[in-house]
Amino acid sequence: MSPHDPDVFPVVRAADLAEPDPARRWLIDSLWTQHGVGTIGGLPKSLKSWLGLDVAVSVASGTPCLDTFPVTDPGGVLLYMAEDAAPIVKARLAGMCHHRGLDLATLPLDVITAPSLRIDLPADQRRLAETVRRTAPRLLVLDPLCRLHHVNENQAGEVAAILGYLRTLQRAHDVAVILVHHARKNGGSTGGLSLRGSGDFFAWVDTALSLRRRQHTLVLSVEHRAAAAPEPVMLALVGSEQTLHLTIVSATERPEPAAPSSSADLDAAILQAVDQAGLHGLSRAALRAAVHVRNERVGDALTRLAAAGQIRRHGEIWVRVPTPGEEGVMDRNGNGNAPALNP
Repeated sequence: MSPHDPDVFPVVRAADLAEPDPARRWLIDSLWTQHGVGTIGGLPKSLKSWLGLDVAVSVASGTPCLDTFPVTDPGGVLLYMAEDAAPIVKARLAGMCHHRGLDLATLPLDVITAPSLRIDLPADQRRLAETVRRTAPRLLVLDPLCRLHHVNENQAGEVAAILGYLRTLQRAHDVAVILVHHARKNGGSTGGLSLRGSGDFFAWVDTALSLRRRQHTLVLSVEHRAAAAPEPVMLALVGSEQTLHLTIVSATERPEPAAPSSSADLDAAILQAVDQAGLHGLSRAALRAAVHVRNERVGDALTRLAAAGQIRRHGEIWVRVPTPGEEGVMDRNGNGNAPALNP
């Protein structure tokens, strides 16, 4: 059988297949497989984007991820951050670099700046593939998946089409692919099985990183298709405004939560604290204690969030304002929401 016969698929004897190279098994030792596709999953505000950026800085610089996991094949990284403004992305990357003694300007770290990228559209698929071909990154990070398509995440056929495209992209360009993806709300599953939408997501991954909250820390769990997983570790966001970064902490440590460095981060931290308080809400003093910033900054943030209709005041406490359609309904991807508060 000719290997160039257009009427048949190429076939080789099993004994003639390429030998596995143990030295090229990992992109990041025990954390992410070489040329692997997978997800960073977790509920909203579980620092998924922070972990994705930590992985990106590590691969681009060759420094250990989370100051712990060695990078075995450093190289260029291509990022698309659909939800975070460019100055926020740069500030976070710069803080991680400052913590590690790196110069961001020297790293092979590229950011796609297009206002929209849709991996369910053939035109954008071709543009992304050509961008990957020209930049030749070791790693592509797409954050978050829900902003990159208009398909129904619960429909296996629709999901399979975009995941198949990403698998083809990975194989054609030998690039690892990380999708930042949300976990199901109020779901009983853990790890990769907790990913929102069709079970095809977990079936697709070579590596799944999962984040779940535990008081002031996060638990990071790792799952691999074809390798043993390391033990779960506890993470916390620490550092000054200039050096914010994720770090591994022991179960007995109670690290001081890092103060939010930007208005957007502060708003997100306040919304997270109010969400966790539920119907009881939080006073301004309690919010200040939770986010560790000056009283003036808390006041400014409360004013912004109230004007945006995201929170409201009830006496001395602040509570969340449900978004339209949150009164106990399910969205098209199967996520339930809490009932609205009485005004």
